[in-house]
Amino acid sequence: MPDATPILPGRVIGVLGGGQLGSMFATAASRMGYRVEAISDVADCPAAIHCDHLHVGDYADSAFLERAATACDVITFEFENIPASAGRALTAAVPVRPCPEVLFTTQDRAREKEFLTSHGIPCAAYRVVRSRDELQEAVKVIGLPAVVKTAAFGYDGKGQAKLSSLADADAAWRSLGEGPGGPNTLVCEAWIEFDCEISVVAARGLDGATLAFPPSRNAHANHILDVSSVPAGLPEAVLDEAAALATKILTSLGVVGVACVEFFVTREGRVLVNEIAPRTHNSGHLTIEACDTSQFEQQVRAVCGLPLGSTRLRSPAAMANLLGDCWAQGEPDWASALAVPGVSLHLYGKREPRPGRKMGHLTALAPTVAEAIERVTRARRVLRRG
Repeated sequence: MPDATPILPGRVIGVLGGGQLGSMFATAASRMGYRVEAISDVADCPAAIHCDHLHVGDYADSAFLERAATACDVITFEFENIPASAGRALTAAVPVRPCPEVLFTTQDRAREKEFLTSHGIPCAAYRVVRSRDELQEAVKVIGLPAVVKTAAFGYDGKGQAKLSSLADADAAWRSLGEGPGGPNTLVCEAWIEFDCEISVVAARGLDGATLAFPPSRNAHANHILDVSSVPAGLPEAVLDEAAALATKILTSLGVVGVACVEFFVTREGRVLVNEIAPRTHNSGHLTIEACDTSQFEQQVRAVCGLPLGSTRLRSPAAMANLLGDCWAQGEPDWASALAVPGVSLHLYGKREPRPGRKMGHLTALAPTVAEAIERVTRARRVLRRG
C-alpha cells in the first residue's frame, strides 16, 4: 500500500521534464507554499524560470536521476516522451506519481490501444503492424480510408499519415515504418468521420477519489490544437459519457495525478477515445482562469495526497494557442490583444519563436462560450502586426 501521509506545503516536489507544463505546475505549487525542482535534459527550458532549482542531465543516467531525487519528497512528470526507465530509477529514492507504469502504457500507441480494448473502452478499430505486408493486411481488414501512426514519439500530427489506397500504405510504410535501426511498430486505425473532438482533464487522488473538469471542445489547425472552449455545447449524455470514461481510465491505470483523455464524438453521438496524455494538457489551460481549481493546482493536490479541489466552471471560456508564427512580422502587439475584454496572456519563456512551436496562449472569459471564442480569436488576430 502506498504511504497515504500527505506531503504538505514547505516540502519539495520534483517534476520530470522542463517544458511549459512544468513551468505552470511550478507556479501553482509555489503559490501553495511548495518548493519545486525540475529534472531536465535541457538547461534553457521554460521550467527553469519558475522552479527553485533545475537539475540538468541525461534521462538515461540513473546516477544523475538518483542524485536529483534526493532533494525531493515526491516526483511527478510533465511530458510523456521521457523514458519510463527514468521514472523507475527515481522510484528507488522517492514516490513517483503517476507511477512509471502509467507512463510506459500511454507513451506507446500499441500498448495504449491494448489497454483500452482490454478494459472495454471504446476506440477506433485498429491493428498493430511491424512490416509492409502486415500493414497491407491491416488495411484490407479495417478498410479505407484509414490512418497509420507510429507507436512511439508522435504528437501534434507528427508520425502519422492518412491512407486512401494500398499505394498510400506502401508510401506510409517507407516513410514511417522503415527506421534506421530496423522496422518501427505502427498502429493502423479505422478513419473516424467525427462531428467534433473533445477532451476531459481529470484527476485521481492518492485515496482513489476522482474529479473531472468540464469537457472542452477542441478545434485543430495543421494537426495542432488551435482553440479549446467550455462549455462544449454537446448533449449532457455525451459529456457525461466522456467524463465517465475518463474516470474509468484513470482508475484502471491507477493514476495518482492528472491526465487528459482526448475523444472523437461521431455524428451519431458515439464517444471514442483517441489518446491518453498522463499529465496536464494544452486543452486544460483555460482552467487557470475559468475554474475554481486549475489543472496545475489539481496536479499538486493529487500527487501530494491532498483533497482534490472543486472543478466548477466559473465562466464560459476559450483558449487560443500562440505559435511561433505569431512572431512572423516581429514582436506581437501585446497591448492590442490585451485591450480585448476578458483576455489573459500566458507566455512560456521560450527564446526562439519557430513556426508551429507553442510559445504561449491566450484565455478569454465571457458571458457565453461563443463570445469567449470571439474574444480570444480577435485578441490573437490583432496581436499579429501587419
